[in-house]
Amino acid sequence: MALLGRRRSSFLKLAALCGVVWFMAVFVLYSDDARRSVGSGPSGSGAGGVSGGGAVEYEPARRLALEGIRNRFNQFMDNARRDADRPDPEADQQQQQQQPEQLEQDIEDVEVKFVDRNQLGDGGGGGGADQDDLPVAKTHAKQGTPSRPVRLPDDQGGAGIPGVIAPPSEGGPGELGKPVILPKDLSPEIKKLVDDGWAKNAFNQYVADMISIRRTLPDPRDAWCKEPGRYRTDLPPTSVIICFHNEAWSVLLRTVHSVLDRSPEHLVKEVILVDDFSDMPHTQKQLEEYFLAYPRVKIVRAAKREGLIRARLLGARHATAPVLTYLDSHCECTTGWLEPLLDRIARNSTTVVCPVIDVIDDNTMEYHYRDSGGVNVGGFDWNLQFNWHAVPEREKRKHQSAAEPVWSPTMAGGLFAIDRVFFERLGTYDSGFDIWGGENLELSFKTWMCGGSLEIIPCSHVGHIFRKRSPYKWRTGVNVIKRNSVRLAEVWMDEYAQYYYQRIGNDKGDFGDVSSRKKLREELNCKPFRWYLDNIYPELFVPGDAVASGEVRNMGYGNRTCLDAPAGKRNLRKAVGLYPCHNQGGNQYWMLSKTGEIRRDEACLDYAGDDVVLYPCHGSRGNQYWNYSDDTHLLRHGSSDRCLSINEAKNKLIMQDCNPLVEAQRWSFQNYDPSKL
Repeated sequence: MALLGRRRSSFLKLAALCGVVWFMAVFVLYSDDARRSVGSGPSGSGAGGVSGGGAVEYEPARRLALEGIRNRFNQFMDNARRDADRPDPEADQQQQQQQPEQLEQDIEDVEVKFVDRNQLGDGGGGGGADQDDLPVAKTHAKQGTPSRPVRLPDDQGGAGIPGVIAPPSEGGPGELGKPVILPKDLSPEIKKLVDDGWAKNAFNQYVADMISIRRTLPDPRDAWCKEPGRYRTDLPPTSVIICFHNEAWSVLLRTVHSVLDRSPEHLVKEVILVDDFSDMPHTQKQLEEYFLAYPRVKIVRAAKREGLIRARLLGARHATAPVLTYLDSHCECTTGWLEPLLDRIARNSTTVVCPVIDVIDDNTMEYHYRDSGGVNVGGFDWNLQFNWHAVPEREKRKHQSAAEPVWSPTMAGGLFAIDRVFFERLGTYDSGFDIWGGENLELSFKTWMCGGSLEIIPCSHVGHIFRKRSPYKWRTGVNVIKRNSVRLAEVWMDEYAQYYYQRIGNDKGDFGDVSSRKKLREELNCKPFRWYLDNIYPELFVPGDAVASGEVRNMGYGNRTCLDAPAGKRNLRKAVGLYPCHNQGGNQYWMLSKTGEIRRDEACLDYAGDDVVLYPCHGSRGNQYWNYSDDTHLLRHGSSDRCLSINEAKNKLIMQDCNPLVEAQRWSFQNYDPSKL
């Protein structure tokens, strides 16, 4: 019995020892797995400096579950890189087609799990969370319901990892710039994801994330652009500078890859991503780790929110190439976009060049483009707002092909290339400008007035997502666009600045010290603004030529009601309104031209038998011709022979048979000067 007891005790001790050994082995494996996660990347310079293909400082990774599942961050990064590094999308498509039935079955049967790229934690956010905690979109390929990009099967490089961006493939979502249209019967979960994407980015991020970051695009160039020997062989390299703030992950990567994939390698010395103090996790270490594989991509981080203008200057300070090319962070470059820009600068370093800016639909991500016959050039109105208009006939007569570079009075400002030395000679941007607004017109004016030229290059096409609103928040109480515009007018517009001031009620506000900018203009021996208007933009209507300018006041019902209407593109073809006169310009600033137009800059009062509306001025009189009598104060419409009046409620314009005894038909124009007729 004693022997049996001793054996039983030995068995218990042995069992306890085995348990301890098992526990220690588990602990070692667990700890080693976590250490490998921490030590897998190099360490070096931290955020706030420049990173790209080199040293990046990492924070310790969170521990993972024993099953060896990597955290969500690494899952996404590894497979996004695999997609981006794919050299031949067509070859991949052929490989996938080798086992079509098996692949289709795998996609149909699997429950696709994905992560919202804009919610990933810094360095892996979520750490030891179970996969079931991830946001889930259930999809079946045969049913055609939308999902985030599907993961590849294990045997095709997907490793069963969720959150993989789909590789480009023939017929894939958005390939060749085609639209991705979501069905109307979305599940509540997916509809919430769609709505969240719109709220964060002011475009359809859900659709953008379905599209490969290296999707194919059509080639919009004319045949003239592709002729052999069209461009010089000794083109200068460029630094491509892309400023961003909390840009959506897939859209930002698609922008960068379109530059790298569709530009000759020797012409892009570097791509500089300027982070304007983003705070979304995916813009931090996730972005740095992704671009470790791309040595030409550098990330420069602002220490505080700077705004677009100062962010661009920050990028320029880190650039090393002789040419600076600026792009927005939600663009896609097409084949052959870069060479035509650099060619013009190589021929004349004082030439500033802009690509044709094609429209990427903010909802479907469809790539819209036109041939060179549909190219527009930039202009502006006296509110100092940029606008597009057709290439003038005088400019068309200078060229044999519509694909040749054309002069443009102004640039939109987001996408352009400029010689670094010339940019610095022009004083870059006015450092007194805040955030954004007016910088495009300032650079346009001084380029022309100080010895350079500005061109639109029809052979260069870059797509841009045009958002209907800005998703970013700024401090309130400061009208930065007005402040910037006043600085612009004070320095560059000479006596013509008065026409802008009239539109802001002659309230310049505190616009700061501009003495250094005026000194720069003097040192550069720049031409007067009158020269710019006469030689570069003679199509612009000059308010000084107007017979009257200011408010148009109705003399009936108390003599306190004025014509009032915004003149933006969204307000064209809408009924012109009425509002109590306030003598502050703005929507109540009108001009009466010598030819009988009642203008809001490039929009004219137009009557075609229904409402009196604003319509783009066409210069053909007709529905836009008004005959004003300073004696009777009647405004007689030329083609209808009726007179402009207001209703008794003073809230609607009406047309009536002319009668000088009706006070509601009588109008007074501010600053009326009959000598200009």
